[in-house]
Amino acid sequence: MSKTIRVGLIRCDTHGMWYGPLMAKHDPMLLQRPPGCGEKEDSYSWQRGGLHMFFYAGYGDPMEMTVPFTEGFEIVKLWDVDRRAAEQSRAILLDVPEVCDTPDQCSDDVDLVMVCDCNYDGSDHLELATPGLEKGVATYVDKPFADTVVNCRKMLDLAKQNDTPIFSASILRFQHEFVKFADRIQEIGEVNLATFSGYGTNPAGLVHTTSVTQLMFGSGISTVQVMDNPKQTAVWLDYDDNPKAPKHGVMIHTQMGDRPRTGLAASVFGSLGDIHTLVLGDQQYPHGSAEILKTIKKMVETGQNPVELDDMVEAIAVIETFKKAQKSGQPERVEQFLC
Repeated sequence: MSKTIRVGLIRCDTHGMWYGPLMAKHDPMLLQRPPGCGEKEDSYSWQRGGLHMFFYAGYGDPMEMTVPFTEGFEIVKLWDVDRRAAEQSRAILLDVPEVCDTPDQCSDDVDLVMVCDCNYDGSDHLELATPGLEKGVATYVDKPFADTVVNCRKMLDLAKQNDTPIFSASILRFQHEFVKFADRIQEIGEVNLATFSGYGTNPAGLVHTTSVTQLMFGSGISTVQVMDNPKQTAVWLDYDDNPKAPKHGVMIHTQMGDRPRTGLAASVFGSLGDIHTLVLGDQQYPHGSAEILKTIKKMVETGQNPVELDDMVEAIAVIETFKKAQKSGQPERVEQFLC
């Protein structure tokens, strides 16, 4: 492998162009106003200049990056089903990457494949990741890892067969504020209950709050129950008798209305006190994203899967359990999907 990690980027959606400026040299002014901005209907929000403000937050200088940049990567290939989005991405990335005709080409002559996903359900991740895994290319699959645990296992098996590492994660799992918040749980005695605001019930949103739950209380989520009404879908997660987890479970309130920049609130209630936090979403999430990039870099260098990968597989099982529980109206066990 070359000293610089050569990256093939699959899907130039809002996550593709979220990670892109954090790991590759780019033109800040084109990120602020992409070429052709406003001329045609856009596939993704970043094409209207919606990301620049989160990476360049200083009012005095729109060219000074105010979030961490991760050295050691170079995006050399990219693909999107919307060719215009791919061409715009290439321009922002200083015309360095080659725009590929197919996603398969993004895994040729690279050290890392990144399958990006902002708002989808992961159902195409196995298809998109397979060519690179078969070629033995280290692969990062954006959240959710896949639509089913079965498809997660297929990617894991492919990676093992070809002796190559693979990873998938939610940004929130690595977000500094939540890591520090988790460290404070010991202050409040016996943990009685935790609540999180949520990002809806689609897999791309539910995987975030599931990942935060795992960060706070570890793996081993055992049961999912869903309480549905026209104004709210509440998701209850339980750990059985795990003494490190909330005695009365974790409540995720998925319908929160308008929120400040996708901010996420968390509260943990204990026998000696309570702790609360609000992480201001997109204004702070570049920092968690940078931690993921550091983890990916270590993965490529060592050839080892990051330890957090197992929790992502469990998170997909939780999402599958949620779907079944929503239909049945009854508590459902996660273990039935952890094949």
